[in-house]
Amino acid sequence: MSVLEVADLTASYRKNKVLHDVSFQVQPGSLTSIVGPNGAGKSTLLKVMLELHPKLSGSVSFFGSTHAKMKKRIGYVPQRGSVDWDFPTNALDVVMMGLYGQVGWLKWPTRTHREKALASLDQMGMADYASRQISQLSGGQQQRVFLARALVQDADLYFMDEPLAGVDAATERAIMTTLKELKNKGKTVMVVHHDLQTVEDYFDHVLLLNRTVVAHGRTKEVFTKDNVYRAYGGTLRWMKEA
Repeated sequence: MSVLEVADLTASYRKNKVLHDVSFQVQPGSLTSIVGPNGAGKSTLLKVMLELHPKLSGSVSFFGSTHAKMKKRIGYVPQRGSVDWDFPTNALDVVMMGLYGQVGWLKWPTRTHREKALASLDQMGMADYASRQISQLSGGQQQRVFLARALVQDADLYFMDEPLAGVDAATERAIMTTLKELKNKGKTVMVVHHDLQTVEDYFDHVLLLNRTVVAHGRTKEVFTKDNVYRAYGGTLRWMKEA
């Protein structure tokens, strides 16, 4: 069974249609990049699927059911630029937020919950920054903390909106190592990605999007010059010469 099925999904911003008849399925244990030009609707696609932005039509199914019933199995890392980093909290508290579904509202987290959060920070190389105010961290460190928050959920399906944007090389390697470990554990990961040169090295599946699906499938099969040109609407010089 597919972990995600999207059918005829259409959405708009202020009467401007940004997604049109988007349809695709995602199989378990895949690591998929969502790529396309600016304004292609990549971030909007994540938000609509996660019911953070309304859809005009279409349907989204998670594990054969609705988002409301399956949201505990879904993790989400938003764009770093969309987060209020001045909010007065430390790195450990941010990660603990990922455990609210397990802790329950109006209940105090236990020592076990705290240990899980610390373990996730340690996995991202951020254990020494647990008590550091989130606003005092670098961009790459903030991204690691947000990824740790997603990891502590122990979800089955992860959505990440440009987790590699604006980070240093060491953070990029750490994030990709983590994502590949998730895949090896049978988790499913979908990542909005901006660097076409690393798609083939980082992801086994790709979704080429420009308001609608241009191509979707195994990277080695659909990540071709023709499909990239169709998605971006122009000549790109990044492609390797045959």
